[in-house]
Amino acid sequence: MGEGNELGDFLRARRALVAPESVDLPADPQRRVTGLRREEVALLASVSTDYYSRLEQGRERHPSDQVVGALARVLQLGPDAEAHLSALAQGSAGVKGASPFEVDADLMAMLEGTVAAPGLIVGPAMDVLAANSQAHALYRGFDRLDNLAHNLFLDPFAVRFYAEWEVAAADVVANLRAMTASFTDDPRVTRVLGALTLRSPAFTTLWARHDVKARVREVKTFHHPDIGDITVNFRAFSVSGSPGQHLFLYVPEPHSAGAEGLRRLTGRGDQETTHRVRDPAATHS
Repeated sequence: MGEGNELGDFLRARRALVAPESVDLPADPQRRVTGLRREEVALLASVSTDYYSRLEQGRERHPSDQVVGALARVLQLGPDAEAHLSALAQGSAGVKGASPFEVDADLMAMLEGTVAAPGLIVGPAMDVLAANSQAHALYRGFDRLDNLAHNLFLDPFAVRFYAEWEVAAADVVANLRAMTASFTDDPRVTRVLGALTLRSPAFTTLWARHDVKARVREVKTFHHPDIGDITVNFRAFSVSGSPGQHLFLYVPEPHSAGAEGLRRLTGRGDQETTHRVRDPAATHS
């Protein structure tokens, strides 16, 4: 992903998303820019226009915590986005090396033998490193189950599977930026982002917004090809000892038709069991 000017890119993208009226600026019919002007951000954050301009241009890269807090307030950043801005300001947004592809054997056994819900082990680029039989049943309409971002943006089935595709797309991109922020030198991250940018205009548009929000807990509804609508409680957990890996669980509403349908599909014996993606770099490249 390179050195570049990530701080400046982030600030420019985020100020373009702030409506002037949301920060009590008067309406201006002559306004030619989308969102806030540089001088408006500077005024609201109590810094000079010259200093703020240097931040966007990359001539100043390490604003103080006080300035970061003020900019976060003006740009209306959520907790994850503010933490990302702080990491960019401190020069600590990326780490050297790559997240491991291998999944702990005990975690693999737990995923299939203990977890009574669709479960995935996912890397920072949203590669599916492991999936239990319930997850295969949940995602059975897709051609492949190897990368969640690729599935959503590059598989035509996604627009039928996700009850609110546009919302899901925005959430996945914001989560992908949060998950990849610490792995800027990971070759797999670079390949996944490059492929999505080249092949999906929708992804490119959303990525340019610089939204950052980790998915931790939410309610999701899917249109399953065999069992109809299924509502799940999504939870995400970091995998201790494996930087960048997360456990994703999709727990259906108890006693719901969707939960019973998944049990039937899983019990038919035609689903794959827990597996590893042996060469993520070879998938969707």
